[in-house]
Amino acid sequence: MTGFIEGVNRDQTTLFPVRLEDWIGEDNLVRVVDLFGDELDLAALDFHRHAAVRTGRRGRHPAVLLKLFIYG
Repeated sequence: MTGFIEGVNRDQTTLFPVRLEDWIGEDNLVRVVDLFGDELDLAALDFHRHAAVRTGRRGRHPAVLLKLFIYG
């Protein structure tokens, strides 16, 4: 057909990008928060639960929770 814009192939295997990184822009604030949280030494900051306990159900890593708190 002429005069029409050709769309994306409908036989694609995925609808969304494979990686979450593809959705976040390079200049997004969440990247700064992520780098800041990764650089912190949680043990030196007196986070008592900076290491996972082997008993019971595993919880969220304190660094992830701290990043969410800072970003929020």
